[in-house]
Amino acid sequence: MKLHTLSPAKGSRKNPKRKGRGTATGQGKTAGRGQDGQRSRSGGGVRLGFEGGQMPLSRRIPKRGFSNYPFKKEYAIVNVGELNAFNDNTEVTIDLLLEYGFIRKKLDGVKILGDGDLEKTLTVKVNKISKSAQEKIVARGGKVEVV
Repeated sequence: MKLHTLSPAKGSRKNPKRKGRGTATGQGKTAGRGQDGQRSRSGGGVRLGFEGGQMPLSRRIPKRGFSNYPFKKEYAIVNVGELNAFNDNTEVTIDLLLEYGFIRKKLDGVKILGDGDLEKTLTVKVNKISKSAQEKIVARGGKVEVV
C-alpha cells in the first residue's frame, strides 16, 4: 500500500449541491429558498431563539438556582506514578512540571493524584494533593508542601 493509492471509502465523500447554477440543475433560479419572504433575501432570516415576536421560550421559563460555573477552579492533574521521571531528592515545583511537559498550563494550580507507585524520594510543592498521593510520597521519605 502506498500513499498515492489510498482513496476514501465508497460513499464517504459527496460533492456539495451547487445552488443557483441554472434551471436545469434543479436548484437554479431561487436556489431552494422559495419565491418571497424574509428568508429568501440575502442576509435574511431571524436570530437564534426568535419566535416571531412571541415571548421566547428561554424568557418564559422561570430562572432558579445558582451556578458555580464562573467561579469553578480547574487544576492541572499529575499522577504520583509520573513523578518517577525525576531523580532522587528533587524539589518538584509547578514550574518544573511545566518545563518537563507533565502539564501544559498552570490553570488554577496543580493537583497530584495517587495513581501509580512512587520509587523516588521527592519534595513536592503543589497547590493540592490527594490523601493517597501524600501517603505514598511520605512513605518513601519525601515531603509535601501545599503552596
